Amino acid sequence: MTDSSPLPPVRLHPEAELARDALSTPLLSRAARLARWAGPDTRVDAGGGLVDEQLPAAAEALGLDGDEAAAYASEAWRVAVDTGLVEIVDEEAGTVAAGEDLALLTGGAPHDVLGVWLGALETVLADASVPDLDDIVDAMSAQDGEVDLSSLDWDPEAESEFLDGVLGNLYLLTVTEDGPGESPVPLPALAASMIVPSDMGEPTNDVLEQVSDAMMRLDDQFRLLEPVGLVDYQPVDEALMADTDEEPAAPVDDTDVSRYGMVRLTPLGLYGLRARLLDAGFEAPAVGDLADKGADALLDGTAGFPPAAAQAETEQWLARREPLAATRELLAAAKGLDAGAPLRRLRCQQALSLVGTEAEPALRAVLDDPELGGLARVWLTERGAPDVPAPSEDLVFWLTVDTVAAQLAAEGNSDELRGLVEGLAQQHSGFFTAAWRVDHPATADVLEAMGRLHPDKRVAKEARKAAFKARSQHGS
Repeated sequence: MTDSSPLPPVRLHPEAELARDALSTPLLSRAARLARWAGPDTRVDAGGGLVDEQLPAAAEALGLDGDEAAAYASEAWRVAVDTGLVEIVDEEAGTVAAGEDLALLTGGAPHDVLGVWLGALETVLADASVPDLDDIVDAMSAQDGEVDLSSLDWDPEAESEFLDGVLGNLYLLTVTEDGPGESPVPLPALAASMIVPSDMGEPTNDVLEQVSDAMMRLDDQFRLLEPVGLVDYQPVDEALMADTDEEPAAPVDDTDVSRYGMVRLTPLGLYGLRARLLDAGFEAPAVGDLADKGADALLDGTAGFPPAAAQAETEQWLARREPLAATRELLAAAKGLDAGAPLRRLRCQQALSLVGTEAEPALRAVLDDPELGGLARVWLTERGAPDVPAPSEDLVFWLTVDTVAAQLAAEGNSDELRGLVEGLAQQHSGFFTAAWRVDHPATADVLEAMGRLHPDKRVAKEARKAAFKARSQHGS
């Protein structure tokens, strides 16, 4: 995934709902409870962590017990410090006090709460890229107690980039219109997306081993990321990691892909990853971003959106406006002879399909407009309006070229466009004889595309000849 092209738009839950989700995540709620628990007698070490003697009391305050209680309490405390819920008053004495940001969790706006949660997320993501503590201990140099990173086979920057890449791919899968959406993604597929080259047919044993190793790393990392609310995660079945010589406690289904781990982004996770992508310089739009902008921004902004997202964005835009005024604004923004104009008019036509009969006066007002008269006639005819003047032959051909140009810009050489091209050539025996004369900036490009897309060699040749004539006519 690169930052050179926009990502598909994401549909985010309302911030108030996301803020409630953030406050209810196990990790942030524990961090807040510890921030309120801390008092004059609380002491931290040089790194800001709770001193070992106070971890049992912190775990008890959180209602935790068992072998992992102290570790969970330590993690929650670190999040409290990193997010400003707790402030270190005197580093030498190790004293603390409630931080200014603690009040935001109860008295701040939803955006303030989400800002605190994003800080917690960064802490957990940093922890998730660090090797297991046992591995670090094993790597301690016997001479001076320093960690020998080379013995860990751990590159901090590469590890962080790998996790960012996996999360980026998971985000892309989630927001892509024909992707899994809110359904969980198998862990092997995510690991393979980072390891297996796209042009590789059958993965080699070496590549499969790398995928398996990546799965195990991701299993540990997603277990860490679930308590902060980023993902819902079904871990890898422990039986898969058991000694192969041992008999399984119960029969297992080797074809059940869910045994290898399943993960999906939560609504809060989508919000968090989008925020990180924006910070990293990616163009990551959200449905609703254009609702308070002009019609020109709407038509240009949704030009690259998939159909469902474009409609959702347009519905939000229309909901804030009076229908007749919105229609006039859309029509004005759809005009133009630049390269992007045909797609703007297509998006305008799609937007107007969502508007009721209140818009009729605005459509009638542009019936004589050479660029808008065609789509106005289509709209009026579809609604059974009376006295709609028949289009001239010139307008029919101009609208046809404009429509094909818009489809080319929206979908490229799609099957739908190929069907449209075949239909046009069949319905009008003299189509190419007349089409090359159409006074539209995209005429030659459209005819060239028709020559490229039409399966009949004779018809394709006619289209290419017509394209040559069109370029000659316009001196291009």
